[in-house]
Amino acid sequence: MFVMASDQEKIRERIKELLKKPGNGNCADCGVADPEWASYTLGVFVCHSCSGLHRNIAQISKVKSLLLDPWSSSELEFIDSVGNNDAKAKYEQIVPAFYYRPTSKDCMLLRDQWIRAKYERKEFMCVEMQEPYSAGYREGCLWKRGRDNGQYLSRKFILTEREGVLKYFNKHDAREPKAIMKLNTVNATFQPTKIGLPHGLQITYLKDNSTRNVFVYHEDGKEMVDWFNAIRAARYHYLQVAFPGSPNSELLPKLTRNYIKEGYMEKTGPKHTEGFKKRWFTMDDRRLMYFKDPLDAYARGEVFIGSKENSYTVLPGLPSNVQGTHWPFGITIVTPDRKFLFACETKEDQKNWMAAFQIVINRPMLPQEYALEAYFKHKR
Repeated sequence: MFVMASDQEKIRERIKELLKKPGNGNCADCGVADPEWASYTLGVFVCHSCSGLHRNIAQISKVKSLLLDPWSSSELEFIDSVGNNDAKAKYEQIVPAFYYRPTSKDCMLLRDQWIRAKYERKEFMCVEMQEPYSAGYREGCLWKRGRDNGQYLSRKFILTEREGVLKYFNKHDAREPKAIMKLNTVNATFQPTKIGLPHGLQITYLKDNSTRNVFVYHEDGKEMVDWFNAIRAARYHYLQVAFPGSPNSELLPKLTRNYIKEGYMEKTGPKHTEGFKKRWFTMDDRRLMYFKDPLDAYARGEVFIGSKENSYTVLPGLPSNVQGTHWPFGITIVTPDRKFLFACETKEDQKNWMAAFQIVINRPMLPQEYALEAYFKHKR
């Protein structure tokens, strides 16, 4: 006797069909492939991680697992009538070019605020909602880590595109800023793990061509992400003036950057005779910086890493006569002037650091990078 497939089996088949529709095969919020959850009130397919963030806006979005939860045919009708592409057209109508769209690799704060900005605040359906980061001027108080004692104190920050600077004041009524950071060298990157605060932001700028770190946070996640996007907006407008006619595809990657790699290695001095010391390393574009502590304000030193066309290479291991390492996995960076020696704790670390150096070495140098290389040589 022929048995009808159960209703739930039919529904499973229907879900598989829906996932094949254009746009539905990736998470509506972070873009990761093969979403396994959906919001049956917004009509979007999302990944497991983003579904957790939708629970923060439960009054707007109700989520269920596509595989594990029961679905009614009316819920599926609704999702079918919307889907990821239509929802994107509605909730992402006017996302400014400079606005950071997080991926699955980004920190929870950026992803949570992106979801809230789209569905809860509807920021990209109404341009007036974008004032906090689009106005070209922003001021407010952030908790800033003290350079010497590591204590966080409230500081007034002002970002002004007209002056081309981000500055902060030690006293709220102070006339003169404690520091002025020129927007042409400012970078900002969320570092919750390193800073130890979920909203922790690392701002860097160049002072006399050396990198200076400023660590800040705010209890309000929206406030923090608005600052981040305000910095991106200001950098975008600066770069549009500095490189007229450049397409967005060239400008947008320059607004803010995450570090290529960070972590501990051991290093020795230029004579290769002193003992190896453990240091925190940050690979920021072509600058390899090292710090005694990850949250130090200034690097102890910076190394420029050029391209293979300019005789920069990275090799596994250390010269045979070198002693004094505690960690067994060596790396030698050969530059036109000298060799830099490092040691990693694990084989995996060595492999990852070498891959990071290789990315930079394989990339041809830009005209402005030759000037930076000359500066580093001169500095020594």
